[in-house]
Parts: sequence; C-alpha cells; structure tokens
Amino acid sequence: MVKIGNIELGDFPLLLAPMEDVSDPPFRAVCKKNGADLMYTEFISSEGLIREAAKSVQKLDIFEYERPIGIQLFGSDINSMREAGIIANNANPDLIDINYGCPVRQVACRGAGAALLQDIPKMVLMTSEIVKIAQRPVTVKTRLGWDDSTKNVVEAAERLQDIGISALTIHGRTRAQLYKGEADWTLIGEIKNNSRIKIPIFGNGDVDSPEKAKEMKERYGIDGIMIGRASIGYPWIFNEIKHFLKTGSHLAPPTIFDRVQTCKEHLDFSMKWKSKHAGIVEMRRHYTNYFKGLPNFKEFRLKLVTTYSYDEIISLLEDVEKKYSNLELV
Repeated sequence: MVKIGNIELGDFPLLLAPMEDVSDPPFRAVCKKNGADLMYTEFISSEGLIREAAKSVQKLDIFEYERPIGIQLFGSDINSMREAGIIANNANPDLIDINYGCPVRQVACRGAGAALLQDIPKMVLMTSEIVKIAQRPVTVKTRLGWDDSTKNVVEAAERLQDIGISALTIHGRTRAQLYKGEADWTLIGEIKNNSRIKIPIFGNGDVDSPEKAKEMKERYGIDGIMIGRASIGYPWIFNEIKHFLKTGSHLAPPTIFDRVQTCKEHLDFSMKWKSKHAGIVEMRRHYTNYFKGLPNFKEFRLKLVTTYSYDEIISLLEDVEKKYSNLELV
C-alpha cells in the first residue's frame, strides 16, 4: 500500500499531473471518473494568491468527489510561498505540492519552477517553510536537474526528504530539454532504490500506454506513475493501465459514443464552472485530442473551434457520433 502521510493510494497509484490550462475541475472530473488515484490543481502562482488575483484564487476550487487532491504552488520568493501555503492550507486540500519542475520561460526565468534546481539550498529552505505551516502532507514535483551538467536530483531528493516532504515526483528530463527528446528514468530508479529514501517516489515522463507503464514499474521499481500529456483528450488511459497491470490484457478502447459523451460532460462542467462563454472557448483546445485519429475530422474541428453556440456544438458532436459510429477505433 502506497501512502502519502496518512493518505492511502493503493498498491501502484496513477497520478494526474498538474498541467497549466488543462488540469482544471472539469478535466479532473473526467480523469477521476476514469481511474486517476490522485490529482492536483493547475499550478498556482504564490504571488497571484497573496494578491488575490482572480485567476489564481479560482484555481483553489476543489470538490469532495475529487479527493484525494493536492494544491500545487510555485514561486521564487520564500516569504510569498509561505503566505501562499497558508492560503492553500485554508482551502482544505489533502496535500500541498510544490512545483520545482516547470521549465517554461515565464516561470523558470523568473526564479520559480525548475529554476530552483540551480539553488538547492534555497529549494530546501523554501520547502521547509511550507512543511512548517502545512497541516497536511507536503510533496514536491521536480526534474533531473537544470541541464545535463547539473543533474542534481539525487541530492535534492535526500535533502527534501530530510526536511519532511512526504513524497516526490520526478520528471525524467532536465529543464534544458523542456519536453523534447526521451525522458530518462535512470536517475528516478536510482533515487527509488537509494537506501536512504523512505518516501514514495513517482515517475513522470512519456508514459503514454499500458505497456510503457508496466515497463517503468518493473524496470525502476517506482511507487507509482504521474501521467500528464497522454491523458489530455484520453482520460481512459488510467483505467487502461490499471487493467493491463492487473490482467496483462487490454481494455477495449473507448467507442465513438464514449468519446462524444465524455466530451459533452467535460464541456458542460467547463461552462458551469467558468461561465458559458469561457467554457466554450477554453474547451476548444480539447476537441482535437478527444477525436484524435478520426479520418477527415478537420471539417468538424474547424466548426467546433469557431462557434460560440452551445446548441451548435452539441449538434456537431452528435454528427461526429453518427458519422464515425461504425469506425473501429484503436
């Protein structure tokens, strides 16, 4: 049984990665329904929280059916992170996660996210301040290092455990790699098998199939896997991996009916949570992924991403279901 503090997650939990502009409550709802064991909010700016920026505050929204769920924070200033940690704590998540892995310029080049991999003492001090004020487990997500010459995640893992974090997720790339090339899980496995490490270690990066999940589990002995990009438009991946690990066989892929219904649920929740207009607009990034692989889908996609009419979207989705109802999906 894998546990983060007192949170029991099963024998080999599958975590939904916190993804900016993706891991909102509507997306998390469809992932939870399809087998995600632990989820996180989109990452939240510490500065935004303490200034009560509307977008940052809205990201604190969590729902009972989502539990266990963590709120993820990022920032470059220790005092701001501590204040944001208090605010996040008051939102009553099951855990608080700190982002030391985001590689994008707007974050890393301002001293937050993966930038902290260049200053392990500051990372440790910042984390210790959050651990002190949190009334729940604190976890960390990070990368292998800043670049190939500074892969310092082994040192970071030991020092973060020593100051009280309850679990660590490692993405198998450096900041310099961004999301290019293949993820290297070698150091992730090394940390998991380090006799000093007692906390759960989760691997992240390039797991996009049940076979890949099984390979990572068996080769590196990690406690669970965090899945990000592979779940976008395909929340079924969580149950598919679980079934494959348990039985060695594949679940039948989602039918076109399944895809359309899940897409509708996602859209309805998005409109309810954000507003009708914002929900319709922000859902546009998901249509291509929900219907990936459908031949000649371009015409439908163009209409779906340009209309502001809910009724037209529903009509288009029903047309998609009719047109592709006899197509064998893989």
